[in-house]
Amino acid sequence: MAIFLTKESKVLVQGMTGGEGMKHTRRMLAAGTAVVGGVNPRKAGRSVDFDVPRGVEGGESATVAVPVFGSVAEGMAATGATVSVVFVPPPFAKAAVLEAADAGIALAVVITEGIPVHDAVAFQAYARSKGTRVVGPNCPGLISPGASNAGIIPADIAPAPGRIGLVSKSGTLTYQLMHELREIGFSSAVGIGGDPVVGTSHIDCLAAFEDDPETELVVLIGEIGGDAEERAAAYIAEHVTKPVVAYIAGFTAPEGKTMGHAGAIVSGSSGTAEAKKKALEAAGVRVGSTPSETARLVRDLL
Repeated sequence: MAIFLTKESKVLVQGMTGGEGMKHTRRMLAAGTAVVGGVNPRKAGRSVDFDVPRGVEGGESATVAVPVFGSVAEGMAATGATVSVVFVPPPFAKAAVLEAADAGIALAVVITEGIPVHDAVAFQAYARSKGTRVVGPNCPGLISPGASNAGIIPADIAPAPGRIGLVSKSGTLTYQLMHELREIGFSSAVGIGGDPVVGTSHIDCLAAFEDDPETELVVLIGEIGGDAEERAAAYIAEHVTKPVVAYIAGFTAPEGKTMGHAGAIVSGSSGTAEAKKKALEAAGVRVGSTPSETARLVRDLL
């Protein structure tokens, strides 16, 4: 099975006609995602032809024409779309998410990096009030191998569905763990993003994986800064019965230095990799010291 994204999910791409939107729409189509339209009010009524390889490893290609709609509401009415992937530049990302939420989209996947925190706070709260789940911002999106891929996760690193659920702050580490555990496979992998304010948390994904009968083990990837991993540890101790394996990035980060993602800010002992590791281990989570060791721990448990 899968969480949040299934084979039946129909996807709109806000910003599809831009450079990044074009590139990743083609990749999503190649992965088998049902991309049913793009959104650009200046190009409404046109369609964009994508030369799409058959299968993630290439081979023969086919031309897929994707229509462009003037708004998310128009696209949803015409196609029945339930998911929007946002490739809109930072100054316009807030308006894009508000538009998607107003249209009643079920899931908005915000890939855009560099969105002001004030904007992120505003659109997260508004989307929640409208019943729209936001994944991101500043995230790689999510993938349910063999079913659908909404975002920028390379589909060929985990070509088959499997028994592992993955939730991660880091895009790069998402890719590495999926590659290292590709022989087992994943039910879903969700890159939640590393900004200080994100729409979907580790806890949201842990709850969904706990309820998914085909997810047997969860991999949680965190990083220094904030207290999301400590809160996830408390949730695991109370509510998660499946085994969880974790990796925390940032053990070698210099004390007091802001590293990487906007959320990776350490204050005193709070937010350090060691504090997160201790909290998770106290909840019964096995924590790897490297991504490869984390993958080995997963194999041992399965």
